[in-house]
Amino acid sequence: MVKVLERTETKVVQQLAASVKKKRIGILGGTFNPPHLGHLIIADQVMDQLGLDRVLFMPDANPPHVDRKFAIDAQERVKMVCQSIEGNPDFGLDLTEVHRGGISYTYDTMVELKKKHPENEYYFIIGGDMVAYLPKWHKIDELMKLVQFVGVRREHSPLTSQYPVLWVDVPVIDISSTKIRDRVKHGQSIRYMVTDPVADFIKERQLYRD
Repeated sequence: MVKVLERTETKVVQQLAASVKKKRIGILGGTFNPPHLGHLIIADQVMDQLGLDRVLFMPDANPPHVDRKFAIDAQERVKMVCQSIEGNPDFGLDLTEVHRGGISYTYDTMVELKKKHPENEYYFIIGGDMVAYLPKWHKIDELMKLVQFVGVRREHSPLTSQYPVLWVDVPVIDISSTKIRDRVKHGQSIRYMVTDPVADFIKERQLYRD
């Protein structure tokens, strides 16, 4: 009799869990070295067009790419992300990769997130130029079972993939972290390319001068 009750209780719990609407969470990962207005526009447009509940900005500890770019300390990048998204309740910060440290593999991150938050559906946002590299991603076939990829259309980027990718059109903003670092190095203005608090932080900490 006890076993029957236990099975009944388990079934009820499973039915209740299935009836709860899952939250649709976007993830915008990157080095954010530094974060800029282009990142904010992408996050906002994807959230709006796909009807997501929230977008989490996820700074990496060490990007796994072969052409890995130099990045300042993770804590300074995290601070700038916080300054960038401040005031927008639809944006949040996720420190999974920073806390884990080492090389940031998306597969490991998604396994960890799904264990912590099985109630969420995740949408991983990448630039259209990165879609072509998906076959080279770590454990890509397993990763596809954990997350829905969202490709941001970019000029001259292929719009096809052997993997299911949702495509989103975003206004073309010719801003990049590389350009911002170069402008800072040469003493040029970065106003309206990053938020004012980020611009002030870069100036106060003398970042990207070398």
